[in-house]
Amino acid sequence: MGVFVFLPLVLPLTAWPIARLAEQHLHPRTATVLLSAAAGVLAVCSTVCLALLMVVGTAQLPGNPLPDGWSDEEVREAVPYDEIAGRAAIPALLAVVTACARTLWAHCRVRRRAVRALTGARGLSVAVLPDGEPYAYALPAGRGRRGRVVVSTAMLSCLEGGERRALFAHERAHLAGRHHRLLLAVHLAARANPFLRPLRTAVSYTAERWADEEAAEAVGNRRAVARAVGKAALVSRGAGPAAALARFAAAGPVPRRVAALLEPAPVARSWPPVFTTAGLAAWTAAAGTTVSALSSANSAVTLFFVLKAATPL
Repeated sequence: MGVFVFLPLVLPLTAWPIARLAEQHLHPRTATVLLSAAAGVLAVCSTVCLALLMVVGTAQLPGNPLPDGWSDEEVREAVPYDEIAGRAAIPALLAVVTACARTLWAHCRVRRRAVRALTGARGLSVAVLPDGEPYAYALPAGRGRRGRVVVSTAMLSCLEGGERRALFAHERAHLAGRHHRLLLAVHLAARANPFLRPLRTAVSYTAERWADEEAAEAVGNRRAVARAVGKAALVSRGAGPAAALARFAAAGPVPRRVAALLEPAPVARSWPPVFTTAGLAAWTAAAGTTVSALSSANSAVTLFFVLKAATPL
């Protein structure tokens, strides 16, 4: 395997330049999908390589249940610095699994709380809750239920007619684009590899910008959407039963969202031009992601054959 087994652990650094540039130069839809895909692939590759290192490290521990041949000198030679990297990978992988499990548990807990809050609420696609706390969020579809837009009466009372339409259009865009899946993916990716945290922050912002643009197109008034975003941010305190779901006044920075809505609509491009700053950053991130995938695949295949040859018949 050589040093290839270590590359996926640090190659997420190649995605850092595109994280911020995508917010500024790409259409929010393109930026969200691109960054989410890159984060997911890079996280899986780094976790696979940690697992490979853990196998070699576990085989060296006395009393382990693995075949004795897996701790032979020939196997250990396939991994550079096997005594250090192999054993260090064991607690590192356990930390990754624990962090991802806690994130999934928190996500499921928030969704259960949101569903319980809707008990008895009327409306198939929109639920208005009599609550003195202003909030609005999109509750994704689940077992036997449709996705719904949830908004409190306090939030509606703060907005005018056109701004209310912008709010509902924004939340419907979250549901239609299934943004909750992308946000969960990048949150898990950041837990799996801390180097991917800038991508998580960027996707949290671009997903909101994506919904902002969809809302502006639906209501036909960008200023109305900008006013709605600004007002909702002023009155919302970020609490409520859906603190981890896609929400109208969350995942800013709000001033940047408002400023973007006061400008002309961004041009939708599937990929930035090559000879631009954003284009070079995108190609760098794509190259890093590709090398990470190839490195992890090469390491996995190599270790498989090495272990197979070392396994006693």
